[in-house]
Amino acid sequence: MSFSAQVKQELCRQGLARRCCAQAEAYGVLLYCNSFHSRQVRIITESPQLKRRLPALFRKAFRLEFDQAPAEGEGKGTFLIEAPDKLGVIFDTFGLEADSAVSIHVNFAHLEEEHCQVAFLRGAFLAGGSVTDPEKGYHLELATSHYHVGREVPALLREVGFSPKDATRKGNYITYFKQSDHIEDFLTKIGAPVSAMAVMTAKLERNLRSSVNRRVNCDAANLDKAVAAAQSQIEAIRRLEQAGALAAQPARLRETARLRLDHPELTLSELAGLCDPPVSKSALNHRLRRLVELSRSGQGDGAAP
Repeated sequence: MSFSAQVKQELCRQGLARRCCAQAEAYGVLLYCNSFHSRQVRIITESPQLKRRLPALFRKAFRLEFDQAPAEGEGKGTFLIEAPDKLGVIFDTFGLEADSAVSIHVNFAHLEEEHCQVAFLRGAFLAGGSVTDPEKGYHLELATSHYHVGREVPALLREVGFSPKDATRKGNYITYFKQSDHIEDFLTKIGAPVSAMAVMTAKLERNLRSSVNRRVNCDAANLDKAVAAAQSQIEAIRRLEQAGALAAQPARLRETARLRLDHPELTLSELAGLCDPPVSKSALNHRLRRLVELSRSGQGDGAAP
């Protein structure tokens, strides 16, 4: 099951207690469904939960039945209303012009109460919404074929505190969110808090993985630098030995050289702890740098560092 299907399944658990909210939700479904005009209502869905919800929703909202409904157990199914009297009831309910030449608008008089606004947005998502699996990315959108609806619903969303973006794609008008926190808030608002939590959890897991990867990469880079530095120090000490210059160095430098040759895998801090007496990491690093400098100059040094 896709994440969008899971969200719609959760939304369909919402009750249909108030008729005004049933009408608002049905309004959202109609404005975002496959076809809504003066001669036809056509809603196509493969969601089993939405198939069960739509007949109950339209009975509650308009006291009417669909002219055609998918059979039980059918995959993708079509709900159809073409009877003029039923279409007249729907258009009269929302104060819409039943003239094919008149563009469909959102009648905000039916969305004055917050609970009706929520129901309307829920219906819009059920009919024309989709959301990306949060494990793969963040994108939630509502798609309608009605130009004015595509402009008026973003205004409604901004009025209730959201900041959607809009676009046009293949003749549809898209309202969308790409930020995870906006998607979480929208899903919570329309009645899908469990799905919103899934988005939040996926975001936290992704951030944690990114943090761990950055830390691992940083540690690996530091380890590579430490190995390269130790190798350079060992080569410098061997050059001093071959030139007979190491024996002429102060005891502290000779001790440092011996410890580095005997323990090439140790860090500076670990190596500093083996000195007699133990020294600081900074002091040991200074001694090793001095040995490298001596090997490059080809000279001995009788002064203690």
